[in-house]
This record gives sequence, structure tokens and C-alpha cells, in this order.
Amino acid sequence: MTAIKHALQRDIFTPNDERLLSIVNVCKAGKKKKNCFLCATVTTERPVQVKVVKVKKSDKGDFYKRQIAWTLRDLAVVDAKDAIKENPEFDLHFEKIYKWVASSTAEKNAFISCIWKLNQRYLRKKIDFVNVSSQLLEESVPSGENQSVTGGDEEAVDEYQELNAREEQDIEIMMEGCEYAISNAEAFAERLSRELQVLDGANIQSIMASEKQVNILMKLLDEALKEVDQIELKLSSYEEMLQSVKEQMDQISESNHLIHLSNTNNVKLLSEIEFLVNHLDLAKGHIKALQEGDLASSRGIEACTNAADALLQCMNVALRPGHDMLLAVKQQQQRFSDLREHFARRLASHLNNVFVQQGHDQSSTLAQHSVELTLPNHHPFHRDLLRYAKLMEWLKSTDYGKYEGLTKNYMDYLSRLYEREIKDFFEVAKIKMTGTTKESKKFATLPRKESAVKQETESLHGSSGKLTGSTSSLNKLSVQSSGNRRSQSSSLLDMGNMSASDLDVADRTKFDKIFEQVLSELEPLCLAEQDFISKFFKLQQHQSMPGTMTEAEDLDGGTSSRQHNSGTPLPVSSEKDMIRQMMIKIFRCIEPELNNLIALGDKIDSFNSLYMLVKMSHHVWTAQNVDPASFLSTTLGNVLVTVKRNFDKCISNQIRQMEEVKISKKSKVGILPFVAEFEEFAGLAESIFKNAERRGDLDKAYTKLIRGVFVNVEKVANESQKTPRDVVMMENFHHIFATLSRLKISCLEAEKKEAKQKYTDHLQSYVIYSLGQPLEKLNHFFEGVEARVAQGIREEEVSYQLAFNKQELRKVIKEYPGKEVKKGLDNLYKKVDKHLCEEENLLQVVWHSMQDEFIRQYKHFEGLIARCYPGSGVTMEFTIQDILDYCSSIAQSH
Repeated sequence: MTAIKHALQRDIFTPNDERLLSIVNVCKAGKKKKNCFLCATVTTERPVQVKVVKVKKSDKGDFYKRQIAWTLRDLAVVDAKDAIKENPEFDLHFEKIYKWVASSTAEKNAFISCIWKLNQRYLRKKIDFVNVSSQLLEESVPSGENQSVTGGDEEAVDEYQELNAREEQDIEIMMEGCEYAISNAEAFAERLSRELQVLDGANIQSIMASEKQVNILMKLLDEALKEVDQIELKLSSYEEMLQSVKEQMDQISESNHLIHLSNTNNVKLLSEIEFLVNHLDLAKGHIKALQEGDLASSRGIEACTNAADALLQCMNVALRPGHDMLLAVKQQQQRFSDLREHFARRLASHLNNVFVQQGHDQSSTLAQHSVELTLPNHHPFHRDLLRYAKLMEWLKSTDYGKYEGLTKNYMDYLSRLYEREIKDFFEVAKIKMTGTTKESKKFATLPRKESAVKQETESLHGSSGKLTGSTSSLNKLSVQSSGNRRSQSSSLLDMGNMSASDLDVADRTKFDKIFEQVLSELEPLCLAEQDFISKFFKLQQHQSMPGTMTEAEDLDGGTSSRQHNSGTPLPVSSEKDMIRQMMIKIFRCIEPELNNLIALGDKIDSFNSLYMLVKMSHHVWTAQNVDPASFLSTTLGNVLVTVKRNFDKCISNQIRQMEEVKISKKSKVGILPFVAEFEEFAGLAESIFKNAERRGDLDKAYTKLIRGVFVNVEKVANESQKTPRDVVMMENFHHIFATLSRLKISCLEAEKKEAKQKYTDHLQSYVIYSLGQPLEKLNHFFEGVEARVAQGIREEEVSYQLAFNKQELRKVIKEYPGKEVKKGLDNLYKKVDKHLCEEENLLQVVWHSMQDEFIRQYKHFEGLIARCYPGSGVTMEFTIQDILDYCSSIAQSH
């Protein structure tokens, strides 16, 4: 082992300026026996670093290599496994536990002992030595002296130690003093021995000479021991005396502690009392305000509000643990509860009286508003009630049952009040729409006559709100035999004997203004009431709250949802829903009244649905921009659906009336009634829907109507017996084209082009059909010529055919001299004049087209004569100029 130690020192540690102090041959526990060495080393330079190095023999040779090193500072525990029995196993606890098995117990003990010494000398760190024999550690400190720590040399750690630089220098100086030290080692050793003996003798003599001094020193030590014994006796007596003083001081200390504890408790008690007095004490003025405060005056309301806030703060104080067990606190809390209950009853009773009084006050103003189309202003009432808003907020947070009761009472009183106001308001609107006399208006304002007016109005528009066979300017059109005049089947309305045919633009404008005024009066009324409800009942739309009314409440103003027990929240998800449900209950009559008014307007004139659709759409759009889920937006949206249905019904009725049109068999057709009515509808709609939000609905209606017009024009043309089909199609499609061109309806551009094409096609067809009659024999002759050419006969050989020779041609031409042609054209003009109507004024257009077509036929006949009868000299007995003169003179004569 010594040879290995020297080799490791030389090859591994000396190059790194380290000294090897201890070595142990080990292998890892529980694995293959791969031996290695654990070495304890210190550095030769200061500061000294102590390390445990693992050295392993290389697999490729006999030399050793350094594998891993740990500093001794990182060593936490040394576990020898067994302090009694010999056991070669031991553990070293660095950052993790390393388990080793030494080759012998002696090597393990020597290595552990070296580690202990190095720790004591260099680190002074407490390393836990577990299961290590105490005897092994005691041997490292002989006679209790700390030699290994203070003055011991490394020679005590190991039997071999390399010379340091100073020792080497001293030996060299000594050897230089003896020249033969190297050449004659024995003589040098002998000299050194003699000098050592001389030194030993000198030491012995010195010791013997100091014996006398030693005796004196021993005597002094004995005297010192006696003095020490005396001092110990005195110290013992002093200690007994101080023991009694200590007991007295302990008593004084305990007394001071008790006094300090008492003072601390008194301070804490005073703090608790001050807390309770400051937070649970309600001023006498607040108590008086809560018990007797005037809730009618502004000053009294302000005092009650301040008192209620102070009471709420006292009741909401967060008591500390144990406070609720104090009798005074319980009594004060009970007093606060009694005050809250008493004031809540006073406040609820007063506000209920205010609600009732408001109903009576507003009823007195109904008569003056019933004559004019205005709704009473509730702003003064809202202004007075908003003074109680903070008290309502207090009531909501302290007694939700009474708050809910006030909410229900407010809805009940105000719903009856608004129902009277709104119904009277709509009665006036209906009277103004139907044009009832002033006496009837006065009659309607009397309370005892109210039911009679209501019955008359219901008889006018029907209790179901539906149309009951009323007629408008589009109802049941028919074509009459005299003068091609259009008429409408008229009927009497149920009140006032008003004929639908008497309605004109002024009547519709009047209806539009009345309907707009109705909506303009309702909108601020609903918005003002909703804003008041939100402020008075402290219902913020962004907060969550217990809820008030169920979603299943009847939207038409039916019975309210069942009342819940006092203090129990109603199942509505948010305060926004509560506001909407309160508005539904208060204004439950608005939607049915609006529907009845819409039904009346539609019954008076179905074209009123156009006005109502535009106005209602605008108001819905405005309301949705403010709040899409508000009561006003929802209600107007529902009514808009009804208006849209009436509008669609109006369009469907017009299409049905087109299909039901019957024409006279004895008179000419002319412009069909529904074509003229479409022109009227389109002109009116364009003026109404200018810049409207619901333009898309009108475009869809246009598409349906124009398709119905096209289909039914063709149907009537096919059924016409007096007027040729082409004339009916030509005149009506010309009228449609002119209408669409004038109105410039963008969605009907395709239909405009189609109408123009149909008009052109049927004009050409009618002209060709009519021109076949004036030169009938000549037409038949040349048709035969063309037939022979078509059969393959050359054109110049047609004259050799017996039926088509020159003599036959001259015979046919002689039958149509200029006089006969003019006569035939005159008869044709008269016949066309009988076919065409005066309204459309197409006679000259048709006559000019016939003139052009006649000239074209003339040129065609001349071309056939030139090709089939060349050199014959046969020509027509009239010229193109004659034709132009004939047509011009005929047109002027008529």
C-alpha cells in the first residue's frame, strides 16, 4: 500500500501541488468489484483546500488516473455502518450518498480518522460521524489536548512525509559545512551523531540545573491551590447570599409582568369599547328622523336619507369575534332592527299614498288632453318621486320584501293610469283618422259616453283587428263598355259612410301625419318612464340582481306573474330584464292599441300600410340604436311585424284583383285598370319610401307586382275578343315601359327592358298582320311567285308559268290603282283607330310604322317584278311618293 501511495503522490498529486495524507482501497457496494482508491489530500499553497479524490486504474495500462474529486466542505455525513462490530462498509454523503466497501476495516478506520482530523484542523465544520466508534475519535486527540488542531504536524497523520523547501535548504547548508558529506557518508553520519550526543548532554545538564527552580515553582503552585480553595469558599457564601436576592428579583419580575399584562388588557378593552361606541352609536337626530321625520318635504326627505344611511352603516359594521355575545351589542342591534322595520313601513306607506295620489291628479288632466292628440306629461311626478331614489336604494338593500311590494304597487297604479291615458289618446287618433265631426269628438271625451265611442271605433276596424271586406283604390277593378273608362267597386265603411274612392293624396298625407304624431308621442313617454324606473328603483342594466318578474309574463298586457313571498327574489337573470318586465306590465295596452290603430288605417285605405311601414321602420331603427333589448324596441318591433304583414297582404290583394279582372266583350280594352293602378302604386311608393330604411321590402313587392302585371296582361290579351291581342299587349306594355322609365326604379331595370321588347314585338306583329289586307290579291299573287322560286324554278322563268305570266300580273296590278290603294289605306286607318285607345295615344306611332312597312312591301314587290319579269315594262300604278302622300292626307283628314 505504501508503494501505491508513493506512486499516486508522484504521478497524480505532486503535479497539482497536493499532498496525499490517507488512502483506502474501495469498491462500490452491491455492484461488480471494480476497485478504486479514495484519497484524502490537501493543497501545498494557502489557503489550504481539503479534498476527497477518487482514483481509478486505467483500462489501457498500469497508470492511474484521477476520476472525480469532492471538497471536504461538501461532505455532510460519514456513516461507518457499525460502531461495535468490524464492518468494511461505509457511506459518504456529498450531494448524494456514495456507498463503499473497503478492502479492510483497518484501512476504513484510518481513512475515517484522517477525515475527522482534517475537518477539525482546516474546516471546523460539524460533519456528522454516524456509527463511528468514540474510541477511534479519542485516539485522534491524546490527553485531551488539541494537538491535531493547533500544533500537530502532518507526520502524526502518516509515517511518511516529503521534505518541504525550508527543510531542504537547512540540510543543504549543513552539508556544505562538511565537504565530505557526500563522498564519505559514514564520516558525516558519525559527526552528526557526536553533535547530537553533545546536545543531549547539554539538555540533561540544563534540566538538572533547573530542578531547584522546579521545586520553588511547585511550592508556589501549592500555595496557589490553597488560595483557590479559600476563594471558592467565599464564592460559595456569596452565591448563597445572591440566591435570596435572585428569588426577590424573580418575584419583582413576575409582578412587573402582571402589571404590564393588566395595562395591555386595559388598552385593548378601551379600544374595543371605542370601536363599539364609534360604530354602533346612532345619533339622536337620526333616530328622531327615522321615527318622526317628514317624508313630504325636501328637508325632511334629506334628513331621513342621511339617517337611513347612518343606520345602514351601523347595521353593516363587521363585528369582531365575541362582540355578538355581548348583551349591550345584542340590545343595540335589536334596536337598529326595530328602527329599520318602523322606518321601512313608514316609507312604504308614504310612497304608496304618493302613487295613489298621482293616479288621481293625472286623471283630472285627461279631459283636456283627450281633445288634442297629445299624451299627459309625467315629468313633474317623476321629479317629485326621484327625491326618494336614495331611500328606495336603502329599502332595496335592507328590506327587499317591502321594496318588491312597492314595485308591484307602482306597476299596478301606473298601469291603470297609463291604460286610461293611452286608450283615450288612441280614441282621439282614430277619430281624427276617420274624420268624425267635432260633436263626435266632444261626445267621445265624456266619460259616460266612452264605451259608446269605443264600440263605434271597434265596429269601424273590427274587434279582431283584421280587415273585413274594405275596399281601397285598388279593389275589384273592372273594365266597362262605355268610353274605356276604369271604375272601382266601392263599398261603405262601417262608420261615417265613407267611400274608399273618396280618399286622395290629402287623406293619405293626413293619416301619415296622425300616425307619425302617435309614434312621436309614445316614444318619449316610454323612454322617460324607463329612465325613471331605472333611477327610482335603482336598476342598473349592467349589474346582476335577484330579479323581479318571470319571462313568461303575457306580452299583450295580461296578468302579471304570481307574487312571491316577501323578501324572496324573483327568478329573472338581471336588472335589465326587470326593467323590461316592469315596462311590459305598465304599458301592456300599447301594443294592442297600436295593432288596432294599424288595422283601422289599413281598413280605411290599404295604401296606408306603405306609410305605416316606413314610419314604423324608422322608429324601430331609432329605438334599436338606443337599446336593442328595451321595451320600446321590442314592442315596436312586434308591431312592425304586423305592419309588414298588412303590407304583404296589400300586395297580395292587388295581385288577386289583377287575376279577377273581367273585360267587356263589346268594347275595346285599352289600358288595363291594374296597369294604371300599378303606375299609381309605384308613384306613391317612390314618394313614401324615399330614403327609407325598409327599401328592400318595397323592391320585393315591386318584383311580385310587376310579374303579376305581366302575366295578367297576357291573360287579358288572350281573352280579348273585341280588341286584337297584339293591340292589348302593345298598348299596356308601352304604358308599363313609360311608367318604369319615368320612375327609374333600379330593381325593375330588367322588367323595363322586357316591357320595351314586348311592346316592340307586338307593334311589329300588329302592323304586319294589318297590312296584309289592303293589297290582298297582290299579296297572294307574289306569295305564289315566291313559292315557285322556292320550289326551284328560276326567277326569270316564273313569267312562263301560266298562272303567273305577265298578263296575270298586269291584271292584278290593274285592280289596285292609286285611288283604290288610298281607299284601302283609309279603311285601314279607320280600323286601327277603332282598335287603339285614346289614353295611350299610339295611333300616329302605329300609322307611321304601317307606312314604313307598306313602303317595304312595295319595294319588295318591285324587286320581284324586276327579277322575275325583266324587260316586261310592268310597274305598279302608284309610287312610293304616292304612298307617302296618301298616308299624310289620311292622317290629316282624321
